[in-house]
Amino acid sequence: MSQLTANDLKTKGIAAIEAVLAERPEAIVSVRGKDRFVVMEIAQYHYLRECELEAALAETRADIKAGRFVKESPAAHVKRAKKIAGASDA
Repeated sequence: MSQLTANDLKTKGIAAIEAVLAERPEAIVSVRGKDRFVVMEIAQYHYLRECELEAALAETRADIKAGRFVKESPAAHVKRAKKIAGASDA
């Protein structure tokens, strides 16, 4: 990924981002020498979100196929969730 500095953004504005994104799909923005942000075109962001959701769906399907799920009523689910939440507070 190409690097942009906060100063580049301050002095050149959106033109600095456009220049980097013309060559690469993402750019890292560094602030005081530390990587802090990533900028990308919205189409790239939507693509990555779709990949993330597809991965979550695949993981869920694998859990169901392996029997790693609980079938219960909404009331039982709330009761179990509260018990788990109470255990993590301890």
